[in-house]
Amino acid sequence: AVCSMGNSTSRLYSVLAKTLSSGAVSQHQDCLEQLDSAQLDPIDPKDLLEECQIVLQKRPPRFQRNFVSLKKNTASNHRPIRVMQWNILAQALGEGKDNFIQCPMEALKWEERKCLILEEILAYKPDILCLQEVDHYFDTFEPLLSRLGYQCTFFPKPWSPCLDVERNNGPDGCAMFFLKERFELVSSANIRLTAMKLKTNQVAIAQTLKCHETGRLFCIAVTHLKARTGWERFRSAQGCDLLQNLKNITQGAKIPLIVCGDFNAEPTEEVYREFSNSSLNLNSAYKLLSPDGQSEPPYTTWKIRPSGECRHTLDYIWYSQHALNVNSALGLLTEEQIGPNRLPSFNYPSDHLSLVCDFSFNQDPDRLL
Repeated sequence: AVCSMGNSTSRLYSVLAKTLSSGAVSQHQDCLEQLDSAQLDPIDPKDLLEECQIVLQKRPPRFQRNFVSLKKNTASNHRPIRVMQWNILAQALGEGKDNFIQCPMEALKWEERKCLILEEILAYKPDILCLQEVDHYFDTFEPLLSRLGYQCTFFPKPWSPCLDVERNNGPDGCAMFFLKERFELVSSANIRLTAMKLKTNQVAIAQTLKCHETGRLFCIAVTHLKARTGWERFRSAQGCDLLQNLKNITQGAKIPLIVCGDFNAEPTEEVYREFSNSSLNLNSAYKLLSPDGQSEPPYTTWKIRPSGECRHTLDYIWYSQHALNVNSALGLLTEEQIGPNRLPSFNYPSDHLSLVCDFSFNQDPDRLL
């Protein structure tokens, strides 16, 4: 089914309805590696969305989230660039390790959960998509998103915890997707983060893109820092390493920068302050939703584990505030929408909320930092 994807909805459905086991991935690896997205038939996103909705017809409808306009009076003569950030929850971790005690296992079935993820992506139509905890890249996201017109990049963790789970689908990692009709890839770097001079299990992807419409260059990066309490200094060191890499790539902020990620860090942590105070002049886009423009949202993840309820702000979209404007941002789910059993759920596929922002270039590209 993976090798013979055509443009009929029946074949689309076969891609959506089947999930390769780890054995099947191994069996079909040659086929997956030979897939050339340029030679595959494009998918109409409306057709794919319809197929997702067929699979999800017994589930509750998607939550309604609205964009909040943040645009200042500065007029822009180009289409905004929509960036989506999301930790989608690795399937192996959701089923095998994370132990969401209020979430029925039925809600985590990959055959349906992947359709919830795709439905969310198709609803917001990002120009650039940054994902963490991707462990179904080769059998789901790359084959489908490449046929929607995205250029796809994946960088797995060297020692992914997914590999400890029986019947896993390979390692999880960070993935980046951008629409080829809007951008040209200028350079790409896969970064294995270091901390205290040691290579770590956390990674980042940084790509410099050229916007076809404006001719402007910018850098987009995605990362996922070390999790858990007690690793604050480690995350701080990883953040410093990532910032140094990004300073080199952006020539010290001459190239505008957007950084998406699950930082596994509250705004009170040192790594957050490092990004806030960096010479790259970064600001956190979702602060702009607060009344004073200075406060992060109250949560970007909310789950219940055996140890108790976890409600944290860990996910961010950072941007060069001297070179980019945030036109709008997608509002977060309310506590009422999330419900008493928290995330994930039959309504929502991940324990993290997706973040989506529309950016435009500052009209004065030579403006000094």
